[in-house]
Amino acid sequence: MPRAKGGVVLRRRHNKVLKFTKGQRMSRRLLWRRANEAMLKSMFYATRDRRNRKRDLRRLWIARINAAARLNGITYSRLTHALRLADIELDRKILADLAVRDPQAFARVVEVAKAAL
Repeated sequence: MPRAKGGVVLRRRHNKVLKFTKGQRMSRRLLWRRANEAMLKSMFYATRDRRNRKRDLRRLWIARINAAARLNGITYSRLTHALRLADIELDRKILADLAVRDPQAFARVVEVAKAAL
C-alpha cells in the first residue's frame, strides 16, 4: 500500500487545533496529539457548562422570587399559580429582576396576582 501524506490539509488541521489550545499548559499547547485531546475535552466542558449555567440561573431566579414573594406574604408556588390565573406572562428572569431592582413594582404584580386567587 502506498504511503499517504497529509500535506497542506493535515498541516492546516494541526495548526487550527494548536491555535485553539493556545492558553494551555506544557505539552497540551505544543504537541498535536495532546493538544487535540485538550481541545476535545474543553469543547465537552463548554457544552456541558452552558447547560449547567442555564440551570444555575433558573435556581437563582426562583430563590430571588421566593424571597421577595415571602416579603409580600405569599410563597413562590402560590405566586406562580396566581400569576397563571391572572394571565400575567412574566418569566422568572423578569420577575427576579423586578424583585431585586424595583420591589414596589414586584409588590404591585403580587397584589394583582393575589386578587386573581
